[in-house]
Amino acid sequence: MAPPSIRLFNTMSMQKEPLEPLVPGEVKVYVCGPTVYSYIHIGNARTFTSFDVVVRYLRYRGFKVTYVRNYTDVDDKIIKAAHETGEAPVDLASRFVEAFREDARALHLREPDVSPRVSETIPEIVALIQTLVDKGYAYEAKGDVYFAVGKDEDYAKLSKRNLDDLCQGERVQPGDLKREPLDFALWKAAKPGEPSWDSPWGKGRPGWHIECSAMSEKFLGRTFDIHGGALDLIFPHHENEIAQSESATGQTMAKYWMHCGFLDLEGAKMSKSLGNVVRLRDALAKVDAEALRFFFLSTHYRHPLNFGEKALQDAEGRMEYFYETLRKVDERVAGKDFGKGPLHGDPARFLAEFESAMDDDFNTAGALGALSGLFGFMNELTDKPPVKDKPLVGRTLQALREQVRETSRVLGVFEDDPGEWLLRRRDRAVRERGIDVAEVERLLSERTAARAAKDFAKADQVRGALKALGVDIMDTPAGTSWKVAAAAS
Repeated sequence: MAPPSIRLFNTMSMQKEPLEPLVPGEVKVYVCGPTVYSYIHIGNARTFTSFDVVVRYLRYRGFKVTYVRNYTDVDDKIIKAAHETGEAPVDLASRFVEAFREDARALHLREPDVSPRVSETIPEIVALIQTLVDKGYAYEAKGDVYFAVGKDEDYAKLSKRNLDDLCQGERVQPGDLKREPLDFALWKAAKPGEPSWDSPWGKGRPGWHIECSAMSEKFLGRTFDIHGGALDLIFPHHENEIAQSESATGQTMAKYWMHCGFLDLEGAKMSKSLGNVVRLRDALAKVDAEALRFFFLSTHYRHPLNFGEKALQDAEGRMEYFYETLRKVDERVAGKDFGKGPLHGDPARFLAEFESAMDDDFNTAGALGALSGLFGFMNELTDKPPVKDKPLVGRTLQALREQVRETSRVLGVFEDDPGEWLLRRRDRAVRERGIDVAEVERLLSERTAARAAKDFAKADQVRGALKALGVDIMDTPAGTSWKVAAAAS
């Protein structure tokens, strides 16, 4: 069987390229993970969700994937945060590693195959720095070790920046021991109150950039397929990774570089440094996890995404529509045998459209568009079947439902039981809107009695009273159900 024709945008070449793994049928992926000094915000979560879907889709397409995402647990920000809380830096970092894992599970992010920590990779980091020193790409200065950017003729090939412009924008800060403004720290001499390890240059700790070079090489080799992260990591982090790794090994670090666009809040990039952040766990307290994933995936991963209350409400409303459709379909076909035979229309086209979109640089927005067509077709078959052949309709609905299951394991949505999801959605809306459930149930009973007595005027009057409470009711063959009406915009 021929491999799927996946194309992805490579930041290095600034164009889409066919995915041709170094080893046929296998893809090695490294994604820069969180610096664990605080809770992650939804901008971080968007990046990790995007690459979660990339990995899921590659596996769906039959590739053997090795997925590595690291934890930066040794860093200036961690030390500063620990001093503020009175914790040891290692303890604060471990606490936020666990917090990240909780948030990741809540967002339905699958665990990477390997989740290395900087603190557990010190020997490899020291060895890599020593190689750079031995080859003349790095120099020691009073216990610090710096990478000499001027020694790397290809520096800035990823970001396409001009070195003269960069030099004008950089300054050697007081206390810096580096020779040139663009040189960056590989190893930092120990200071009181900071974690440190032994090295040939004395006690100290790694700089930021060297860690990913060491961890990716340890678990994926000197050259691997895909390196990913957020757009703001292109420079200096990924640029410096390339400089270190390729100077040390003489080999290409990664064949493809993928970067996720920014998530904007009130028209500005979301970042902890700007103070305009929404923490993931705070967002998940207000919106369903699958709805948040749907929001992230509704825009192509490389494009900016605007975050706001209205956007989240719209995403949850769409998820409610999808799950209401699935509940109707399940009530119609679950556990039933409609026999073998032809299907109505061409239901396979939706899965083909889904795969075509995902093959084109993991275009989740296009993939969700294909699924919208699939759900529209399911609603047509359940509400107003265009044919009277019930087994034909049943077989078609079952085939479409199976396609939803196939795509859900790629996107991480539609994975829940429809009834349970809708009940959770309703319960949260009830709490937020202050709806009296007992009064709703009383009115529903009154309406049921009115309908049984064929007092349809009374039944309509009760429906109006429920509407005034903010409740919509749905009459189905399985009975009457209710939900909280959409809030007025």
